[in-house]
Amino acid sequence: MGDALNLAGRGLIALLFLGGAVQKLGDPAPVQAMLAGVGLPPALVWPVAAFNLVAGLALLLGPRVALWAGALAGYCLMTSFFHWQLRADPWQLTIMVKNWAIAGGLLILAAQGPGRWVIWR
Repeated sequence: MGDALNLAGRGLIALLFLGGAVQKLGDPAPVQAMLAGVGLPPALVWPVAAFNLVAGLALLLGPRVALWAGALAGYCLMTSFFHWQLRADPWQLTIMVKNWAIAGGLLILAAQGPGRWVIWR
């Protein structure tokens, strides 16, 4: 049962990052504007989209899950600070805390590993 839950959890988390990649590749303008707004180059959207795609696939398929889960946890913690906009949009704080919660789940996955069910190692 634990391996099935591990796979289901990996799949659900992977969907978040795969969806983010599709969103960034399909309509990069909002992310580019956000990046420019904090002084980062808008072209950074492309390596971020690639990272989301590769890391999401790795979580789903299983190679080096602990490594990718740890990297994604760091990514979630770093990107959560884009949502520190209490005066402009108080709901952004909820998104920031959700990023922290996702990072927590990814850290647990990094500690536990992929379980038995992986496509390749």
